[in-house]
Amino acid sequence: MTRIALIGARIVLADRVVEDQALVLDGGRIVDLAAPDALPGDWVVERLDGGYLLPGFIDTQVNGGGDVLFNDMPCIEGIRAIAQAHRRYGTTGILPTLISDFPQVVEAAIAAGEAAMAQGVPGVLGVHIEGPHLNVAKKGIHDQTRFAPVDTEVIARLSAPTTGRRVVTLAPELAPAGTVRALTEAGVLVCAGHSLANYDQTRAALAEGLVGFTHLFNAMTQFLSRDPGMVGAALEDRASHFGLIADGFHVHPASMRVALAARGEEGIMLVTDAMPPVGGTLGRFTLMDQDIKVENGTCTGPDGTLAGSALTMAQALRNAMDMIGCDIVAASRMASGNPARFLRLDHETGAIAPGLRADLVHLGNDRLVRATWIGGAREDHRE
Repeated sequence: MTRIALIGARIVLADRVVEDQALVLDGGRIVDLAAPDALPGDWVVERLDGGYLLPGFIDTQVNGGGDVLFNDMPCIEGIRAIAQAHRRYGTTGILPTLISDFPQVVEAAIAAGEAAMAQGVPGVLGVHIEGPHLNVAKKGIHDQTRFAPVDTEVIARLSAPTTGRRVVTLAPELAPAGTVRALTEAGVLVCAGHSLANYDQTRAALAEGLVGFTHLFNAMTQFLSRDPGMVGAALEDRASHFGLIADGFHVHPASMRVALAARGEEGIMLVTDAMPPVGGTLGRFTLMDQDIKVENGTCTGPDGTLAGSALTMAQALRNAMDMIGCDIVAASRMASGNPARFLRLDHETGAIAPGLRADLVHLGNDRLVRATWIGGAREDHRE
């Protein structure tokens, strides 16, 4: 195949930014960097108008987009619409995320994820099942009438073989001993969230294989002087990752900076927790029979409860730079490299390095999305 050389943008690697280099792609893979003045004449040269070339963003918590809610359309068409909506904002890998629902909807969502992977829907990496095995006291916007305890049938459902990645969020204090271990041994990536688990219960779940925390600070026990809670366990643990909704509403910028200082940037995954308005046109939508309005960048239920977000990964990256104080290299790791490692996909994607899949995003000098590549296939955008 003809090699493609992307030139004209600064290239964001895992540890630095390089200038005056071409990024060479071949067959949907990254080959290497090359000097622009030494490119062979038979290579196709695509000139980018300044800005930055980064690894495409990976979002592990995407409830909806393009006016589609995954719970309402747990099918290939729904997943395709959500993935396409988020691609406009630089996201080249997503986990469509199912909010707590009945068993038949969970099964449909899992089946849809498998079908989307089999059909090669661009950007789909698996599915995230968030609930319904959560604590009512930390339900947030979730519908508690759909909550259910964990039993052998649930474990079997969530452990069904997958060709992608499956993330499950549960409240560990409500799961029988051995649940996290059983799911982990089946290849499931288990996260804690919407939970009243204390520090010791969270540590016990980590010992069983818990690998992540869903939207740190939100809907979990907080860090106190004599009761470090789930937040304390998450910030202390060096092996797990936590999602951070960096919109300035879910978490105060100072709290985000404290999390960075405590855990280090290697533990943070930027996530959107996005709802249907991202990439869509609607100013309100329905979630489990609740009317959700979108106003001033937030999604809220009738009583003011936050209901996911209207955040994009491109804005999350900019917020990591502007609110947390990260440079573009660190922000890129939080948006791409860290979620790839969390998903055990860093051998395939999440960075600009030889041999990895050419999943890329081009940001202009204004840090707005101009183009994306998934497996080397380019789409131009105007964020």
